[in-house]
Amino acid sequence: MDFFEKIQEHEQVVVCHDEATGLKAIIAIHHTAMGPATGGCRMFPYSSFTEALEDVLRLSKGMTYKCAAADVDFGGGKAVIIGDPKKDKSPALFRAFGQFVASLGGRFYTGTDMGTTPEDFVHAMKETNYIVGVPEEYGGSGDSSIPTAQGVIYGMMATNSILNGSQKLGNSSFAIQGIGKVGFKIAELLLREGAQLYVADKNERVIDAIQSRAKEIGNDSLKVISEHDIYRVPVDMFVPCAIGGIIHPETINLLKARAVIGSANNQLRHDDHCYDLQKKNILYAPDYIVNAGGLIQVSDELYGANKERVLRKTKAIYHTLLEVYRVSENENISTLEAANRTCEEKINKSKQRNSFFLREKRPKWVFKH
Repeated sequence: MDFFEKIQEHEQVVVCHDEATGLKAIIAIHHTAMGPATGGCRMFPYSSFTEALEDVLRLSKGMTYKCAAADVDFGGGKAVIIGDPKKDKSPALFRAFGQFVASLGGRFYTGTDMGTTPEDFVHAMKETNYIVGVPEEYGGSGDSSIPTAQGVIYGMMATNSILNGSQKLGNSSFAIQGIGKVGFKIAELLLREGAQLYVADKNERVIDAIQSRAKEIGNDSLKVISEHDIYRVPVDMFVPCAIGGIIHPETINLLKARAVIGSANNQLRHDDHCYDLQKKNILYAPDYIVNAGGLIQVSDELYGANKERVLRKTKAIYHTLLEVYRVSENENISTLEAANRTCEEKINKSKQRNSFFLREKRPKWVFKH
């Protein structure tokens, strides 16, 4: 496929290369009608440029919808660095990346994502002001995985009210795939509620850590499951918190959960798989609705970090998801289609308003108040 055909939905794609530091990165700006693009930067050992490009294009488009759903004045963007985060990181590499971000002149704000940490972007901050989500001691709002996890919990409460007629999660069961920055916090919050947990992660260290945490909390219901068998556990909710694209025909056939809700981005390998879940009577919570807590925090940071304001806005995920479920049922469409329709309406309305980031010229009367 022609490169420009691949990026036809996007405003701008920047390929970044710095030989001295080994930086190989792609920045994708999907949409800026709602405001400057924002989205994290992930570091992953992609097998090819094509694989990295497809990932950043998919992720950046998802960020546009996430911004619309979270009602923040930003558009969608994303960055990926091609490399192994365990051995290819260096302060110089992130400074080089920061220079490329600076070259976009405020069209793109970024910060941590899978494979990167807030400390990595302390180095990038030395080259650009367009960094969010750095540690509080550097003027940031702190760990964005905290509101992300809390937002997923609010989504679970909404989902549980549909499944079991109650917001309370203590009597429900969950299968968590991936105990990383967000997955660990979700697991911890559910353990405190007294929920039954099944967890899977290839990293034995984090498995040991969550088992220790369960003992400290006093919840002895935690069970460790293999990465393959985690799909087969009969639970109320399957909770993907690792990589995207894990919901596809093979895994859907294995699933025995009543709902899918988690923090991973782009959980569906293809959008049509939402209908496949629906055929099995599995309720799907659109990922960009429930994992928006981190986005809410970093976008709020640009107005001056305020944790109470972030928490208040994150709570809205509960009502937003209930409305998605209501529209899906009333109009007999998938939950993803219901969510997308609402977001697209917001995006289209934003195109009618004056914005510095709009590319087309507007008549003079648009600027009148």
